[in-house]
Amino acid sequence: MLRQLPRYNACGAVVRGRGVVKRIGILTGGGDAPGLNAVIRAVVLTARNRYNWEVVGIREGYDGLLHGAPTVGLPEEQVRDLLPRGGTILGAVNRGNPFSRIVQRADGTASVIDVSQEAIRRMDDLGLDALVAAGGDGTMSIAQHLVDLGARIVGVPKTIDNDLNGTDVTFGFDSALLTATEALDKLQTTAESHHRVMVLEVMGRDAGWIALHTGVAGGADAILIPEIPFDIDVVVRKLEAVRRAGRRYSLIVVAEGAAPRGGDQHYYIQARGSAAGRLGGIGYIVGNLLSERTQAEVRVTVLGHVQRGGQPTPRDRWLATRFGHAVVQLIAEEKWGYMAGLRGTEIVPVRMSDAIGKPKRVAPDGAQVPMARDLGIVFG
Repeated sequence: MLRQLPRYNACGAVVRGRGVVKRIGILTGGGDAPGLNAVIRAVVLTARNRYNWEVVGIREGYDGLLHGAPTVGLPEEQVRDLLPRGGTILGAVNRGNPFSRIVQRADGTASVIDVSQEAIRRMDDLGLDALVAAGGDGTMSIAQHLVDLGARIVGVPKTIDNDLNGTDVTFGFDSALLTATEALDKLQTTAESHHRVMVLEVMGRDAGWIALHTGVAGGADAILIPEIPFDIDVVVRKLEAVRRAGRRYSLIVVAEGAAPRGGDQHYYIQARGSAAGRLGGIGYIVGNLLSERTQAEVRVTVLGHVQRGGQPTPRDRWLATRFGHAVVQLIAEEKWGYMAGLRGTEIVPVRMSDAIGKPKRVAPDGAQVPMARDLGIVFG
């Protein structure tokens, strides 16, 4: 069994006379997603009510762990009202990989070093018996590597892109999908009024789940996703067929990672040094191509980070709560290197090693794309 530690208050002082509890930490890594606060709430309430464990929050993901950011005490009264709140009260960053920390030298050059042992020492210094890491592929990959070094970590899968293996759905996806679908519904009414072609660019670097589900739910004429390189002439022919049938507007959904056949993904910010490039702008490229090839008025809307914000949907609150509850059970069972996953209607333990490394992508020959084609939707 794991060692038992005294109960600590928010200031880090030992609370006497109330028994001993396990002390666990929780961090939120990667991009934010609606439902993260619901996970924090579920972890705290389950840990306290079922096991009498203490939970502390690690600010700013792995970056905060490495840099010794002050922890956040998470008593029950602080988390009870978190269900409807978007974002994360702990902060989330995409940097801070302890296995590849960038260090600037005095001569202006940079080197990459492994400081993973510092992360493990930091967990020990905090008196943590276990750590809950909520995040996507990057967060889970780091967690798995730390587990390989002996760290006691369990995971909660999170990404609005729904591209993490090991779980049928990740929380955050339903909220992002609602935002995107509502945007497409609004574009439909103005497109119909002005007889325009509306292009909606949504998130989706390597996987087109948001674009696919938004396009089908919102009645798009064309959906362009990373998994299927598109031919703009196919889209043009679709728009012409729509016009001949008497409808004077069209809707197109484009994932940010979509690319033309034989072409590359478009970055509106190019990679520079250690900074990764930022995908985006393919919607405008598609809009310009359509404007050149048709007589239609074309307008482009890029949702961007609007898809990450706002309140989580009831479905995401429910899923995040189930994940948060389940991950505490993983700690009780000492299942280090596992995350909670949804399979059908059941929450099951999933090895992080089985979930990381390769994104879950839309299968062009799976059930969903052929269904959309049967509805008359083209994929270029």
